[in-house]
Amino acid sequence: MAKRSRKLTPKTSKENQQNQPRTGVRKRVVKKTLQKPKPGSWLSSTLAMSTTGCAYAILLSSAGIIISFAWISFLFIMNPDQVSWLNKILPEWAQIPLGKHERPQTFKNIELDLSKKNLIVGEILPLYQGTKNSFFMPVFQQRVNCESDCQKLVEIRVYQRSQELEFKSEPENYYYLESQLPITGPEESFVISSLADAILEPQDISVPLPLTKVQRFEGQTPSPGVWFNLRGERQHGNSALAYGHIVYYNPERSNLQLMLSWTSPSGQLPKWQQVTGDATKELLIDRTLGLEPHLAVYQVKPLKLFLKPIQLEAINLKSPVLKDSGYQNALSIARTGLWTPAFEWLKFIKKQRKGLPQEAQAQMDLIRLHSQLTKSQAEKSWASPGEQVLANLIDGRWGKALQVFESADNVQEIATLLKGDEKRLWNRSVAALRVNPKRQEVQAWFALILAVQRGQEAANSWLETQPQISKDRLAYIQGLLTKLDGEAIKSEISHLSQIVGTVQPIAEVTSSEWLQPNSTADLKLTDNQVWYQVQVSAFSDGKRWLNFPFENLNPPKTSPAKFFWKTLGINSDPQMQIVVWLPNGEQQITMATIKAVQLRNKVLRLLVAAPKIPKNQNNVLQPKPLALTNAALEWVQPFPITLRELHTQNPSAVKVILSSVWESLQKSGEVPAGAIPSFEQMQDKLGDWPVQTIDLTNNGQPEIVLTISGTTIASLNQPQSGIIEENTNQSPDRTIILSDSDEVIYTDFQQNSFQKLSAIAKLSGVQSLALLVENAEKYSLKRWSEKNQRFE
Repeated sequence: MAKRSRKLTPKTSKENQQNQPRTGVRKRVVKKTLQKPKPGSWLSSTLAMSTTGCAYAILLSSAGIIISFAWISFLFIMNPDQVSWLNKILPEWAQIPLGKHERPQTFKNIELDLSKKNLIVGEILPLYQGTKNSFFMPVFQQRVNCESDCQKLVEIRVYQRSQELEFKSEPENYYYLESQLPITGPEESFVISSLADAILEPQDISVPLPLTKVQRFEGQTPSPGVWFNLRGERQHGNSALAYGHIVYYNPERSNLQLMLSWTSPSGQLPKWQQVTGDATKELLIDRTLGLEPHLAVYQVKPLKLFLKPIQLEAINLKSPVLKDSGYQNALSIARTGLWTPAFEWLKFIKKQRKGLPQEAQAQMDLIRLHSQLTKSQAEKSWASPGEQVLANLIDGRWGKALQVFESADNVQEIATLLKGDEKRLWNRSVAALRVNPKRQEVQAWFALILAVQRGQEAANSWLETQPQISKDRLAYIQGLLTKLDGEAIKSEISHLSQIVGTVQPIAEVTSSEWLQPNSTADLKLTDNQVWYQVQVSAFSDGKRWLNFPFENLNPPKTSPAKFFWKTLGINSDPQMQIVVWLPNGEQQITMATIKAVQLRNKVLRLLVAAPKIPKNQNNVLQPKPLALTNAALEWVQPFPITLRELHTQNPSAVKVILSSVWESLQKSGEVPAGAIPSFEQMQDKLGDWPVQTIDLTNNGQPEIVLTISGTTIASLNQPQSGIIEENTNQSPDRTIILSDSDEVIYTDFQQNSFQKLSAIAKLSGVQSLALLVENAEKYSLKRWSEKNQRFE
């Protein structure tokens, strides 16, 4: 049994192996396929390359997206306009705001937006010739109550055509607002500063004048930008005075810059002209007035400011470039107007030094321009000896001017010329004497000017103090003074007296307290005359009006009476009118004569002799006696209309007037306190009151003047029906004035003080009208102050 079992064991094992199921083989095969490929096999390499490629692709795609978003973000921060195309695919809530802050517009839309603001587009000017990609746009506004040039410039703009694809594909051009600059005209005080009238009567004027025209400077101009002239005109007598602003568009900074303001009394427009030896042109502004040349030359100079890299700098004669006494003397006499002598002197210095520095050459060129004008004037033949003398003196031809004076049959015209000189000829003669004090012709003219303006005594005293003056020269100049007859001429050509004041009684006159031309004469009255004193409220010295208190009136210690007689114009017209209002309201005029003057504690008084005038019957309604000379005032009486008529023209102003008047009447106790009546009720009572419209603030717009009589005020307290009772406590007339903006700018309704508008008047030589106002003590003249926005 044991042997059998040993034989059968291997067989059984073999059979078992052969009869095993096939699944065992599959398991082994599967295990082999999941095993890691052997290194270096082709399958291993392929799998490795596939995995790496996918990773790189993913990384590159992510980097590209990140870079794209980063670039878009950069453009969005630096220049949003470059990514404006995204607005086509973005929803409205996600739209990208453009860098210009506003979307570009078509020209029609620009016009429409401005018209909604009551603005008008002016003539479009291209910034550069031959292209429509950019343009200059003036914006105007309609002026009210205007007859000519009724549009004023209020803004200037520069537009650039949009270059974005979003707008380039549109059928119409789209434009960005590149730059804008609000515009206000130059102040009237600046514009009239170059006029002789402005010297005679300086006023507190700060009203901007309108600019009505825009001009682009054509031709070759300095700097790469574009220059514009914004201008306007103001009528002055028979001539038109021109004024304006110079504006520069800087393409590098894309902005508009106001460079300077200008004015020209002769109406000449600024122009670019080559004045100096430099190739760059200068801006020339002609401010010449009459025969007196005044040219301003501006050079373009660099400026260390980012937004304003250039400026216009005037060539001036105040800063000497060279430490040369001859050169400095030449500049000194040029500043006084002796252009030709200064230019000849500088030519000699330039030849001697074999050239001048650039700045000194520019000063010489400016002097040359003036000299060309004065030379041409002096070489002309003038119709009158006065004009011929003036032209020669302005050019420094002292000898030629003396020849004209000596050959003239009537020297009164020349005397008038010298008398009216505003230190132009005086300064020239002083400068010429400083350079050469021994020159006979200059000494003669200085003495003649001195004699006309200060009297022959002053001229002779000056001549006697001159060292080394020969007897022959002294006799020659004194002969000229005799021909001039300075004192007689001075009296003939003195300005007429223009004085306004309040008449006051005077109990006793002490001669020593008063100044009179003949200090030894006694103050005497003729038959039927009495003494009155006039406290001066205002007067004109021939140049300007002076008002109480007279702080700057400083008479000389020698001959103070002559000073007052000349300053007040008494030597030409010593007569005054004394106006007295009688109890019935009528005026009575009495003529008086000025006999003496007194100045104490800044109060100026005149002693006048006149027939006795009626006394005031202690009636508060009766105005104080008023004194004025014949040439002082010109009464202005506008044509009145009723409040009812005014309401049809300006209803808002009438409502303001009525409410203001009623409130004022309540405050002053003229009508009972309480609720203000309705507009309809007040219009029924007050609709027939007369009002006047007149420009009192010098802005071209009429103010409304309402004067209410005491009788009318009293009737407001009476019942609507029944007999009107006699009012023994009648109020004085009251006046209220409203501006064109419906604001109360003057009122007589003052608590605890008496004030009354007596009249509206025009002062001689003054543009604006004045109010003659009576208060408890005196009369005063008040004019509108633009600066303080009130009558002063």
